[in-house]
Amino acid sequence: MSNELIIDAGPNEIAIALLEEKRLVELNKEKSNFQFSVGDIYLGKIKKIMPGLNAAFVDVGYEKDAFLHYLDLGPQFQSLNKYLNLALNKKTKVTTLDKFRPEPDIDKHGKINNLMKSGQTILVQVAKEPIASKGPRLTSEISLAGRNLVLLPFSDKVSVSTKIKSDEERDRLKRLILSIRPKNYGVIVRTVAKERKVAVLDAELRGLVEKWESIFNDIKSVEPPSLVLGELNRTSTILRDILNSSFNNIVVNDQSLYREIRDYIVTIAPEKQKIVKLHTGRVPVFEHLGIDKQIKSLFGKTVSFKSGAYLIIEHTEALHVIDVNSGNRAQSAADQETNAMEVNIAAADEIARQLRLRDMGGIIVVDFIDMVRADNRQKVFERIKENMKSDRAKHHILPLSKFGLLQITRQRVRPEMDVQIMETCPTCNGSGEVTPSILAQDQVLNHYLFILDKYPNSKLTLRAHPYLAAFLQQGLPSIRMKWYFKYKNWLKVVPDANLGIVNYEFFDQNGEKIIL
Repeated sequence: MSNELIIDAGPNEIAIALLEEKRLVELNKEKSNFQFSVGDIYLGKIKKIMPGLNAAFVDVGYEKDAFLHYLDLGPQFQSLNKYLNLALNKKTKVTTLDKFRPEPDIDKHGKINNLMKSGQTILVQVAKEPIASKGPRLTSEISLAGRNLVLLPFSDKVSVSTKIKSDEERDRLKRLILSIRPKNYGVIVRTVAKERKVAVLDAELRGLVEKWESIFNDIKSVEPPSLVLGELNRTSTILRDILNSSFNNIVVNDQSLYREIRDYIVTIAPEKQKIVKLHTGRVPVFEHLGIDKQIKSLFGKTVSFKSGAYLIIEHTEALHVIDVNSGNRAQSAADQETNAMEVNIAAADEIARQLRLRDMGGIIVVDFIDMVRADNRQKVFERIKENMKSDRAKHHILPLSKFGLLQITRQRVRPEMDVQIMETCPTCNGSGEVTPSILAQDQVLNHYLFILDKYPNSKLTLRAHPYLAAFLQQGLPSIRMKWYFKYKNWLKVVPDANLGIVNYEFFDQNGEKIIL
């Protein structure tokens, strides 16, 4: 399978597109100033205990208090709390965790008000980012993720990813980790650790332990609420989790990120460092590789997928609803059952893609086209299960009901990816009326002369719709050439299909847009 990673790094946002066989399957965007990412560890303060919910609201510095349920405290909550209090005590020196005597596990069916009180300082980790009107969701079962391993302080279990199928390799990894892990630390071995050498895993394990101990080195001087250990930003996290030697092409438009990724590839697959490429063209990387076009066609309420069939995707507060429609395939010569089966199989492929692409979480209900035969419903169920094997989010799928309904629960840890593809008409600004196109040339010239008067001898670039750009450049002499002879200034014209048909923008010699 051909895997490609395309990274568009802008001043305020980084967008990462994952392509499989040239088809967009994941899109991640990260604002440069975003806070409260999954994995961040905070020193918080309990604001309110809610016995009825068996939960607490915790102040971690977000505008709304974060939510911590009893079931998210983790079995070793008492040990974590004791260790934190020792670290916060200015009269005592923090001991390393391997010399710490842990407390007994908490009762699975206990009450939260028996373990904590309002005003108490607590160490927590973000389990879900703020979504809609809700604050972050927290856990006290702290874990530190690396590329090959996940470190679990206060635990004693060692487990290996179930995606590693070889019993021999699973036994090897478990014995290896048991021989090198420090006391009072548990470890989860990730799928990418398969066939890794002991030196690599030992170095990573030591690094994760050092990262954990770094939290408590200066915690005495920290006032809650405060971030004490930030997870990698989402860009780095995605690269850590999905970047591997199976990629055939990695394109990035930022020089420093290009070097960082190339150096990383050298460590995991030196022979593949040439797959990392720096995009330096004038056309934006997403537009150059056709990703913008895919985004425009894949987001929105209606998504077409095969032979006129389409999906309608609706969102409510409680769940997501996907309706499968055959469209003009209903006119096919095949019988109704065969037609429904073909559309549903194709829909299963597209639905699995849409869930990853939009990062839809929570409850998803799919209304497939009715099928009479139970074996056909089973085939559709098996197809969507197979398609979702590559989905990194935890999910659970129930078989189709006799009414053709499929229920999916999918892990939701951050807001759903929402790309607005419907645009206000750039020509009429929503009014329904446009300036006569015959005046477009005069408007461009008026703005051009205004800029020349304000910035004499400046090197200007005009970005315009391809039709308008061609109108200004075609012919001998062209309109642009006439302007050059008359005003002694060469105007560079660049076609831009993202602009309206008579819309245009001026840019200075530094590439900065000139506000007219």
